[in-house]
This record gives sequence, C-alpha cells and structure tokens, in this order.
Amino acid sequence: MQIESESGPQEIRSYSLTNTGDTRGANPTELLLLREITHRVNNELMSMIGFASLVATRSTNCSAKTALAEVIKQLHEHARLHRVLQMPSENRLIDGTAYLRTLCQAISHAKLKNSKIELVLVEHPIRLYSLRCWRLGMIVSELITNSHRHAFDESGGTIQVELKRRGCGAECRVTDNGGSSGVVQSGNGLQIVRQLADMLGGEFDFRFDENGAVALVSFPVPEQVHDG
Repeated sequence: MQIESESGPQEIRSYSLTNTGDTRGANPTELLLLREITHRVNNELMSMIGFASLVATRSTNCSAKTALAEVIKQLHEHARLHRVLQMPSENRLIDGTAYLRTLCQAISHAKLKNSKIELVLVEHPIRLYSLRCWRLGMIVSELITNSHRHAFDESGGTIQVELKRRGCGAECRVTDNGGSSGVVQSGNGLQIVRQLADMLGGEFDFRFDENGAVALVSFPVPEQVHDG
C-alpha cells in the first residue's frame, strides 16, 4: 500500500471527552447486539485458524503444509481487518488519519495483496471522534470492496482514498481508475454506505467519470474538534 502525506506520519492522540452527539442513529440495544456479533465472528475466525493449524501440524505432506500455512496467514489478515473495523468501546477523540492508515493497510493485506490493485492513501491531518471514525471506516471498506470486485480486470489499477477538512466539516473521497459501469450503483453495499453517511449527519455522492468511479462522503465535524 502506498501512502502520500503532506505532513509526514501522525501520532495517534486520544483525549477523554464527553459525547458530542456522535451516537447519532445509535440504539443501545442494537449496539450491544452488534458488539456481541462482532465478538462471535472474531471467535469463529480464531477457531478456524486453530483448526487449520492443527491440521497442518498433523499432516505429513509438505505441499499440504505449505498450502495450509498460506490459508492460516490469510485468515490472520482477515482477523486483523475485522479487529480494525470493530466498533469502539468508548467515544474519544483520535487521529483520523492514523485510523485510516491502519485500515487501508489491513484491507490491502487481506484483500488486495494477490491482485494488481494498488491502494493509495493521501494523508491530511484531521482529528475525529472514534465512533465517527468507525462509521467512516465501514464506508471506506465497503467502497474499496466495491471497486475491488467490480472495477478492474486482470490488468489491475489504483484505488485512492483521501480524507481532509472542508470548511466546518470533513470530506472523504474514494476513487478508482477501473472500467466499472453504473450498474454498481444499485447494489446493497452502496445503500449501506448511504445509511452510514446519514448516521454521520452527512451526504454521499457516487458517480462515474472518464477516469472511473468517484465516491464522496461529506459530513460535519463537531465544534469541539475544531477548537481542540
């Protein structure tokens, strides 16, 4: 994965602050169920990794051991991505750029490393509350997955992610240089993206131009973040 930065790597900084409305659209019971589902999925992934490791240990075939080792490595990468996309247990101010960097690295290793698709993150310093980062991360992950599945042929291409300030809010742009068509817009994935953008109190726009797909999510940032 390639990272472009205007100000170099950013340290993750967190601050204990009161909630500032970032739980928009959140129901406590639904959030509890979501955490439980996430916990179970993580346990199942660990169980599969343990099972594959046990089979590899018992196998006397070198080719089988090598193949299982690759499967185990890939399962670990997906487990890592799953952990990055877990809903945060508390709503605190964090380095949004560092969060996206970690997410893009996890996606690149779990989904793109065996393709000819390059994932590029253009970095700008920005702080966001962790619950907003999580929702934004779900959006970015879905948009990258859409591009990966629909935009490219065997020759590959580039997906670019950029998050930056825009006035009193923030703007996240995900673009690709693939050859996908407008049929992708009707998919369930983009419907989920629109709902997540609404939970951020923002707007979502998706279109195609001569270079490929362009997805834009814009949302407000609480005044406390601007004030530091």
